[in-house]
Amino acid sequence: MGDNTDLILMKEALVQIRSSLAGVILELARFALKYKSLPTLAYTHFQPAQPTTLGKRAASWLQDLVSDMDALEFVMSQIKMLGCRGATGTAASFLELFDGDAEKVACLEKLIAQKMGFDEIFDVSGQTYPRKLDYNMLSVLSGIAQSAWMFSNDIRLMSHLKEVDEPFEEKQVGSSAMANKRNPMRSERISSLSRHVISLAQSAAMTASTQWFERTLDDSAARRIYIPEAFLAADGILSLYKNVISNMKLYPEMIGKHLEEELPFMATENILMHCVKKGGDRQLLHEAIREISVSTARDIKEKGAKNNLIERILEDGRFNISRAELEDLLSAEKFTGLAKEQAEQYAEKILNCFRSENVSEDADITV
Repeated sequence: MGDNTDLILMKEALVQIRSSLAGVILELARFALKYKSLPTLAYTHFQPAQPTTLGKRAASWLQDLVSDMDALEFVMSQIKMLGCRGATGTAASFLELFDGDAEKVACLEKLIAQKMGFDEIFDVSGQTYPRKLDYNMLSVLSGIAQSAWMFSNDIRLMSHLKEVDEPFEEKQVGSSAMANKRNPMRSERISSLSRHVISLAQSAAMTASTQWFERTLDDSAARRIYIPEAFLAADGILSLYKNVISNMKLYPEMIGKHLEEELPFMATENILMHCVKKGGDRQLLHEAIREISVSTARDIKEKGAKNNLIERILEDGRFNISRAELEDLLSAEKFTGLAKEQAEQYAEKILNCFRSENVSEDADITV
């Protein structure tokens, strides 16, 4: 009955993970809704790109975890009882016990399954339940770890940019050498544990791949290590994730500063089109924009100069544009597209799922 006991324990562990995951999803949905309109510089290749909103970025983190929840729910629906079928899964001993009455064997197995809390039994098995199930369960945990790792990387990068700080205790020491430091240690722990969980899923894959006929024993010791470790680590990851997203400190002024430093370059096409509509020569203005942009970027990199692209355009008579016109063209909201709407719609969709299931948004879902 050892495998059946394992299945009971893993089913209970998945229920715990589901509860913790739901708690993080709820916090992320709230976060995405709260910051749906806050413009922030977006990045591709970690190079400045077209702006988005912080809420939209959070909605991407949220969507990954919702995908993990879907995978978890599916795997939970696939957990069945091994059954009572003897050494090689043929139920020969039980058939002999009931004088060849196969219906009594099936009835006994069903009664045992119900007693142990299972609705279904694997149709076919050897001495053990199919080890493919272990891999599927650890794949779900690996997926959660992947999502959390990406989130933690983003937080670490934003910490470097001084746009956020992780939760920091009043007496906590940031650095023995630099008292002002706020190292993103929680996110680093998420990264570390996530790497471990992802690696453990490979062990389950190898176990599923190397079963010999009806059963071999070389999986036993390994399973007793990687299954509990994966669940414990995943639970720790979700606990850290919730702590960070619920309590980290944002610095909107710094987020705005980074955006303002790059926005003039992004606005050059809008500036060009505006001046052309006013009667300017497109070819002449395009060359002027190119010259000024290249020169400004070179000064920033070579001299550490501030981005004075807008001042240069105002001083250049070829553009015939006022400061008020430029400020209107440089409004960050004009560059974020549907980011606000996408964050709002998706976050509300997820929150409505909680409401439809009669889960209080103020409740602490994590068990």
